[in-house]
Amino acid sequence: MKSGYVALIGRPNVGKSTLLNRMLGQKISIVSSKPQTTRHRILGIKTTDQAQILYVDTPGIHRAASRALNRYLNKAATAALTGVDVVVWLIDGKGIRGDDRLVLEKLKRLNVPVILAINKVDRVKDKKQLLPLIAEASAQYPFSEVVPVSALKGTHLEVLEQAIVRHLPEGPCIYPEDQLTDKPERFFAAEIIREKLLNLLGEEVPHRLTVEIEQFKEEGNLVHLYAIIWVEREGQKRIVIGSKGVLLKKVGQQARMELEDLLGRRVYLNLWVKIKKGWSDDERLLQQLGYVD
Repeated sequence: MKSGYVALIGRPNVGKSTLLNRMLGQKISIVSSKPQTTRHRILGIKTTDQAQILYVDTPGIHRAASRALNRYLNKAATAALTGVDVVVWLIDGKGIRGDDRLVLEKLKRLNVPVILAINKVDRVKDKKQLLPLIAEASAQYPFSEVVPVSALKGTHLEVLEQAIVRHLPEGPCIYPEDQLTDKPERFFAAEIIREKLLNLLGEEVPHRLTVEIEQFKEEGNLVHLYAIIWVEREGQKRIVIGSKGVLLKKVGQQARMELEDLLGRRVYLNLWVKIKKGWSDDERLLQQLGYVD
């Protein structure tokens, strides 16, 4: 039996959360087209007959670290590299560029096997185009293995998992075999609400909002959820609510349906939009809002 921690790292929007969900066969990490969707380290546990793989999804490492929230995201991603047994670095088929180079510099400080996963190969028509990229990447770092994948389509994910298991240390399971994650239900409730906001809003507001579960109360087959959507300005509050409350109502409907599937119970969801000026650039407020990985 093998078991160990596997960090999934890369720049924003390279597909780490999609990969985690596909590897587990179940959604535990929210996904959107917006950068910096993942804001916390999220543990996903997969147990097979041969191994227990503890995947660690991380925020995207990026250069724009001027605000406290951005600095927190980079710190959370970097901290996830401490104490892991294997690292999977995700890039896409377009090559190593921009924030990828920040990740590469962090890899050079590690002393664990690093697997390069070239994601989104479903978008590369001529797969021979990947050969120069593999050669370029291998010249910059001695990767233990290189695996082209498509997290979205599920291409070569079995090959990637086999590569990961080859480099895990021998040892017993660390978590019970039926456990999927270490996060509580209220964490996923907040994340699901935030995902619906990310998918329904434009480009500006998502980076200035966060969701806090004020109350999570269970009564038999019914869960009462009271959530606050925090924004920084009055204008953002109006956008989130929408004309005559239409957008907020749609967020509530979509979130409630997914929460009922997740929890296996009926959900009464109450959403409030409130203003907390400058929360994303205040380390004390970030901690109060749960950014304490």
